[in-house]
Parts: sequence; structure tokens; C-alpha cells
Amino acid sequence: MNTLSDKKTVRLESLDFLRGLIMVLLVLDSTGCYEYIREAISDKGSFGFVIISQFFHIHWQGLHFWDLVQPLFMFMAGAAMAYSLSKQSADGVRWKDRFIKIAKRSALLLFFGLFKRISDPDWLSLETLDVTDILTQLAFTTLIAFFLFDLKIKYQLLACFGILLLTDVLYRFCAAPGFNQGYTEFQNFGNYVDWILFGQKPNEYVFINWLPTAVHTIAGTIVGKIIMQANKQLRIFILSGLVLLLIGYGLDFLNLIPMIKRIATVSFITASLGFALLFLALSYWWIDVRLHKKGLLFFQVFGMNSIFIYLFSEIVGRNWLNGYGIMILSPIFKMMNMGDHLILVFSSLSVFAVEWYICFFLYKKKLFFKL
Repeated sequence: MNTLSDKKTVRLESLDFLRGLIMVLLVLDSTGCYEYIREAISDKGSFGFVIISQFFHIHWQGLHFWDLVQPLFMFMAGAAMAYSLSKQSADGVRWKDRFIKIAKRSALLLFFGLFKRISDPDWLSLETLDVTDILTQLAFTTLIAFFLFDLKIKYQLLACFGILLLTDVLYRFCAAPGFNQGYTEFQNFGNYVDWILFGQKPNEYVFINWLPTAVHTIAGTIVGKIIMQANKQLRIFILSGLVLLLIGYGLDFLNLIPMIKRIATVSFITASLGFALLFLALSYWWIDVRLHKKGLLFFQVFGMNSIFIYLFSEIVGRNWLNGYGIMILSPIFKMMNMGDHLILVFSSLSVFAVEWYICFFLYKKKLFFKL
């Protein structure tokens, strides 16, 4: 187990594992693997179909496993940010220079989040402009987390509470004709902002999600601080995670605030953050306390080039490599008497293997693309 002094200088492998796990899930999604598996299951009431359904967003109210991927992504970005900013501060980097670096990173995140939609021929039109991508949202949450980073943890927590309170007030009390239905789909305050800024009405996900989801990134920086400074992290993370889950599901169960990912309601933010803390506690205990390191490389090669592989899989993979993979591999798999659905599943897994090997090659060459 790492000593306190080690934690200040050595990055915990559990953090790298979680970031890699997130990317594995996202890259598999970009290959269409989950969709092909779902289509292959004929019995829609079977246990297998229930499981694979967890890899798709729930339509509106509630929570599926897949709804946790973006919160985890932003949470782990905050944790990595804590390490980076702490190191810069220890090296004597001025606040102004740290801000310039973060501002540049946020600008690049915003650019690539929008650029990812280039496959749509009308992507520059305000009618189709997508400002809800993970990278686009992270551009805003990163800035918010940076401005709060040097505060004491208790003040960061107070800021998180304030953000969540403001979010609920906006949805509950701020309204305009046609957008005055609280948490109703397409008729809420978030849709009103999209209408004012972009002329968009029927958005499920809304631009101002960056405000409540900033809590995920801020929480990540808090966790990073605790890991570097405290020696009882596991208990803190487990207790905090359970309390947040109780709050989130309690608000939804009592019908006080419905749990809705698409507009990032307070109950969703708290519940998803609770799961993030429990995932972190589990991986920290298994990897950094029990020292189980076998198989970590599989995830690390993705985690250490997370932005690169996310963009590559979404732009090159989804729009080019996936189709060519099916075209090239289908005749081979047909010779093995595979069914059409199974061919699609194995083709997607083959594309995933190619994308993993690209990251493995970069890992071996020590080439890491960072914003």
C-alpha cells in the first residue's frame, strides 16, 4: 500500500484503471457492439436482454448503468486535474500560467467536442449544432472546477451544494410560455435556454447541463485532494457514496426531484456521484490496497490516451472503420456459418481490437496525446 508521501508523487493505478474502463465502454459503444448484441436477442423479456438494456440510456426518468458513463468520465477528469494542478503548484507555477493552460485545454475540448459532429453535412447549422457532447460539457466544467480548486474542501463542497440548489431553482421556478413544465421532456428551462441560444426546441439533452455536471468534476478534484492528503480514503469514499445514493434515490422516490440524466437533475447528479465514489472505492481497494495488478495494461493503454481514442473511435471508427470492418470480415465469418447478427457482433469486436492495438502501439512508443 502506498505511503502518504508516495501518494503525493505517484499516481494511483486505480484512477488509471477507471479512466481506462470508461474508455473501453465508450469505444465498444462506438463500434455498435451493444446495439448488435441487443438485436441478436430475440426474446425481449429474457435476462440477457435486460442486461444489455443497461448499456443504453434510459429514455427519461430513472437510471441505467450506461447513464453513469459520462458522470464517471467527468469525475475522473476532475481527479486527474487535481494531480496536475497540485504538481504545477508544487513546482511553483503561477496561478496565471495555470489558468492559461486550463483555458487552452478547455478551448480545445470545446473545439473537438463540436468537431466530432463533422460527419453530419449540416453540422455547422444552428439547427443541428450539438453542444451536449462529453468533451463540450467538460470544457465548461473544467473551468468551473479550476476556479474552485484552491479553496478548502469545505468551501468546494458548499459550492457544489450551491450549484445543485441553483439548478433546481432554475427548473422549478424559471419558466417561459411553452417551457414552463418543470422537469417535463422538451418543455423545461433547459430547452428554453437552447431555444434562446441556438433556436433549438426538441432537445432531450440540453446545453446548460454543464452547470449541474460541474459537480462531478469538482467532486473529482476533491477526491484527488483527499487521496493525496488523507490516509482513510476508503472509508470516506464508501460512506459518502452511500449517503449520496440515499439522497438521490430518495429525492426521486418521494417525487421531490425526478432522476433524469438528460437534463442532469439534482437527484441524478447525487446518485451518479454516489456510484462514482463507490466504483472508486472498490477499484482503490482491489488495486492499490490488495495490490491486484493483473490485466491492468488492457485498460491503461486506453486510459493514457483517452481523448485520442475517444475522438478516433467516434470520428474515424464510427464513420469509416466500422463499415470497412463489416465489409471485409463478413465473408470470412459467413464461411464459418455465423448468423448475420453474430457476424455484426464479431465484426465490431474486431474493430475494437484494432483500435486497442493502435493505443497499445502508442503506449509502447510512449506517445501520449494530451490537451
